[in-house]
Amino acid sequence: MTARLLLLEDDPAIARTVAYALERDGLAVMHSLLVHDARQQLASQRFDLLVLDVGLPDGSGLDLLRELRNAAATAALPVLMLSAHGEEIDRVLGLELGADDYLAKPFSPRELAARVKALLRRAGHGSPIAAAVPTVFLDDETGQRISLRGQPLPLTRREYRLLSHLLRGAGRIHSRDALLAAAWGDDSESTDRTVDTHIKTLRAKLREMDPAREYISTHRGMGYCLDV
Repeated sequence: MTARLLLLEDDPAIARTVAYALERDGLAVMHSLLVHDARQQLASQRFDLLVLDVGLPDGSGLDLLRELRNAAATAALPVLMLSAHGEEIDRVLGLELGADDYLAKPFSPRELAARVKALLRRAGHGSPIAAAVPTVFLDDETGQRISLRGQPLPLTRREYRLLSHLLRGAGRIHSRDALLAAAWGDDSESTDRTVDTHIKTLRAKLREMDPAREYISTHRGMGYCLDV
């Protein structure tokens, strides 16, 4: 049976990234922007795991965690806490209130998915996660060539550096500054627009090789992510 997860996160961009990563792994994800909405979802539906942000417009995920641990029906529900602060006091308080795991922002969606899977296994949920997607890219760093599904991609030197950097951090959002440094160097006078232009040509070449998939996703205000 598919595991059901409730995500409480008020940043839509982060929520989309997290939901995408978890849904790719076979989870059914419900998203709430506010603590009030999450309470309503919990009252009307069954969930196997919660991912709760700490700072929210109408309260704190820590308050909701305290309520869950004080209610018999949800006392044992696995909970992973998120925080933009990464401060020790938040982590300590969350764990003292009964959080099962804690992850500070910014984080890798892959790491979050791995922690969620570990919590579900620990809770005895069986095997809710779909089989891992096989690697479809091959990066020949010596020859500076990348193949997609066995076919070499016709990449320029900058495109190779961009795609290679994205591959090394697949599943993670990379800022334009980080991509600029990876492909052009820290002393480059190139701009964010240069990165956008090269990502556009990269997408076109990937699409020509594999029209069924869009490998590079845009996360507004954050950067780009390679989804494999």
